[in-house]
Amino acid sequence: MKLLHTIRDTLLGIIGGAAVILLAFMTVVGTWQIVSRYVFNRPSTVSEELLTYSFAWMALLSSAYVFGKRDHMRMGFLADKAGERARRFLGVAADVCAFAFAAVVMVYGGVEITRLTMTQVTASLQIPMGYIYVILPAAGFLIMFFSLVNACDVLTGAYSGIWRDGKEAEKA
Repeated sequence: MKLLHTIRDTLLGIIGGAAVILLAFMTVVGTWQIVSRYVFNRPSTVSEELLTYSFAWMALLSSAYVFGKRDHMRMGFLADKAGERARRFLGVAADVCAFAFAAVVMVYGGVEITRLTMTQVTASLQIPMGYIYVILPAAGFLIMFFSLVNACDVLTGAYSGIWRDGKEAEKA
């Protein structure tokens, strides 16, 4: 388990850094977009595309990051009323559902859409759309890994009191 936690923490550091870099990049490109539109009266179509695709990448990477930190939203109205054993079952079941969704929709579907769009190019950047969509399977693999680690934590008791007294328990 220690190895999985080390890998998770390393991945979280990389993903967090990438999200910060993307946000900084989006700030610079967005500023350029505003300046080019209102100061020079010549809007930049390249910056508009860069902002759109960077935002999609940042959103997907950030969602994987939040999932890995186990800080995602939950609706605890059912789990908060259940006993400890049922809470563990619900925690593992939620991780299994997230794993299945990430595997089928994000990884399988993402690989297919990436493969299908490699011949299409973006309007301004002139790069294959497949390069834009490659973030789907990448984020899917990350979510699959994080859901596996989260489920192992619940099963081994490293995160046993998931919703004790209606509040999230301290991580072990």
